[in-house]
Amino acid sequence: MTNTLDSVRDDGRLAEWPDEDGDGRPVPHFRVAIVGTGFSGLGMAIRLRQEGIDDFVVFERADEVGGTWRDNSYPGCACDVMSLLYSFSFAQNPNWKTTFGKRDELFAYLRDCADRFGVRPHIRFKHELLGARWDELGHRWLLRTSQGDFSARILVLGTGYLSDPLIPSIPGLSDFTGRMFHSSQWDHDYDLTGKRVAVIGTGASAIQFIPAIQPKVGRLDVYQRTPPWVAPKPDKVISATQLWMRRRLPGYQNFRRNFNMWGREILAFMMARPQIMEKTVQQTAAKHLRKSVADPELRARLTPDYTAACKRLLFSNDYYPALCQPNVELITDPIERVEAGAIVTADGRGREVDAIILGTGFRATDRPIAYRVQGRGGRELADVWRDGMSAYVGTTVAGFPNMFMMLGPNTTLGHSSQTVMIEAQIAYVLDALKQMDRRGLVSVEVRPEAQIAYNRWLDTRLAGTVWNAGNCKSWYLDGSGRNPSIWPTYTFRFRNLTKRFDLRAYRLTTSTEVRAGRTPVGR
Repeated sequence: MTNTLDSVRDDGRLAEWPDEDGDGRPVPHFRVAIVGTGFSGLGMAIRLRQEGIDDFVVFERADEVGGTWRDNSYPGCACDVMSLLYSFSFAQNPNWKTTFGKRDELFAYLRDCADRFGVRPHIRFKHELLGARWDELGHRWLLRTSQGDFSARILVLGTGYLSDPLIPSIPGLSDFTGRMFHSSQWDHDYDLTGKRVAVIGTGASAIQFIPAIQPKVGRLDVYQRTPPWVAPKPDKVISATQLWMRRRLPGYQNFRRNFNMWGREILAFMMARPQIMEKTVQQTAAKHLRKSVADPELRARLTPDYTAACKRLLFSNDYYPALCQPNVELITDPIERVEAGAIVTADGRGREVDAIILGTGFRATDRPIAYRVQGRGGRELADVWRDGMSAYVGTTVAGFPNMFMMLGPNTTLGHSSQTVMIEAQIAYVLDALKQMDRRGLVSVEVRPEAQIAYNRWLDTRLAGTVWNAGNCKSWYLDGSGRNPSIWPTYTFRFRNLTKRFDLRAYRLTTSTEVRAGRTPVGR
């Protein structure tokens, strides 16, 4: 397969991607190609339309929008960030039913956004991105999907980091003959009533579905490797008065949203200072545990030995009470192997089960999309990231011109809403497009030295925080112990960094240089 475009037209509307037989064929070309229709992809598409840019396409591997809120339909699924903030600032919803949005409500919100802002005609459903390769000659991306080939000047990856489930490497897991599924691929056809169920993992998803299924199952074995800190969740039904004010009082809902956003910055201050976290949030979580679990032996096994928020801080009012029920056993001995109908722990005990539910999280630091994207010289993003993920302002990567990542490395928040980061990145991409138009640029590529300097700054900021505490292991960290996940300070600093597309950090190529056949020139 030849991976360069034979012809480059000045209008950029059509190019040829030769097939394996050498016969040229036209492929649809777009100015912008977006991958994914979760908050990132939909937000990008909506803002493009609002800026008058209609020359874009959105590829979605599923048959509906929604991303993680489409895929995660497990019982009890909900958000742990207040609905007011866990939504677009440009598409605020005055009709949230509770303080924290439930899965069905969030899924409906995203579907409504796709309809209301007219982006559905741009979406190609059941188009999974199989490969993307940067074309050096055409200064554009060649895209192979499950439904055909395309090309685009700009590639925006909105695939996120909670989209591909992590299946644990446990001996014998594939030999299990009962029913087994990951929490993000919930089997709603399987009736759990009266069944012997094993849950592996006690993370954010597990603490929501465990209380939901506990009353239904016959026996519930919960396999815990490391206990999480769980704080009370101040969730309540939105009052009629509040709903009226949000719907009728101009500016009220926006004020409440901003108040919540700025108030959460206090947590960022605390998380950078473990001693303060231990005296405040951690004490609140510890009190919640003491109040919820009377059995001292069980309470001891549920007490973490690390500073709160080192691993993701969780919120639940019914997780601890569920673990105290007579049909539930918390198992802290390591799993040695899985047999056809049982799980065997390191103490030699085997427990027979009918079903295994994996609450083991996602491939956050080993993103599958990285194996499908090839940048300059055909180098795979996964290869570039072999020693750890990194990017510039969490959005661009050296060696990958015209590629923008939504929720890329070091954009995960431990204290606020990811929609704040997403909107900041969208603003960065939009300004990049404006700058490219204004200056006649066909490609922009972050300089390696700018990316290196930025990541050194990140490592300095992460040092001494709760996320990099010496005795803490979490999905935030990669195999080398580096933290390529967390944004370590206030969200307003990230918004300031991404407010303008900083051309000085990039190598720029103009359309004049391309027509003259000159190679990219750094500026």
